[in-house]
Amino acid sequence: MINFNAKSLIPLCAGFDFELTSEAAERLEIYGNMLLEWNEKFNLTAITEPEEVLYKHFYDCLLFFSAVPVQKKAKIIDIGAGAGFPSLVLRIARPDIDITMLDGLNKRITFLNAVLSELGLNGTAEHLRAEEAGGDERYRERFDIACARAVASLNVLSEYCAPFVKPGGIFVSMKSGVVLEEAEGAKNAFKLLGLDKPEIIFKTLRENEKRSFIIAKKISQTPPKYPRTSAKIKKAAL
Repeated sequence: MINFNAKSLIPLCAGFDFELTSEAAERLEIYGNMLLEWNEKFNLTAITEPEEVLYKHFYDCLLFFSAVPVQKKAKIIDIGAGAGFPSLVLRIARPDIDITMLDGLNKRITFLNAVLSELGLNGTAEHLRAEEAGGDERYRERFDIACARAVASLNVLSEYCAPFVKPGGIFVSMKSGVVLEEAEGAKNAFKLLGLDKPEIIFKTLRENEKRSFIIAKKISQTPPKYPRTSAKIKKAAL
């Protein structure tokens, strides 16, 4: 079993007033080992060095709590959840959170459910594309937070995510680097989708590795015609 040294994240999280428990760190260790084991067959991540998994996956996702206000028992949906970043890390670190994970590849959903089962955690992992689920009343405008990590450009991503956020909730996009130009290019999309002007919070992962959190409040309902089909979004992004 690989030692990811997840307990070293405890003082780092304390630096932004978030308590990562020893139990959560132990669960991150199990998660990391399952990730690398399953990765040999399912190609879940290109990051496989333990220290890189520790920082570029685990700590990167934990920084969410330094930038985003997450209320007690918040309902969060992760769009394009992949191998569970940030959703599974958030769920491990905050057991009170209600997590729903969507992904278009069933092999990833199989992995996510296996991790939830192994860790004894509740959560929902659904094999659904965002444009399908976004029009489904079971999911549409049901969540306090809709988030996505490095899935698509911001104007495209906002159309996939905004329909899930209830009025008063927030859309959060996690990006590497500084994204001011990308955010500027998404202003029209945000307006059309019922999102307020975003706040951009910059964080540092290690040394000069920059991370951006683009956070926009939902101020009005998203028009029923959104999200459009994937083909239409690709052809004419907002």
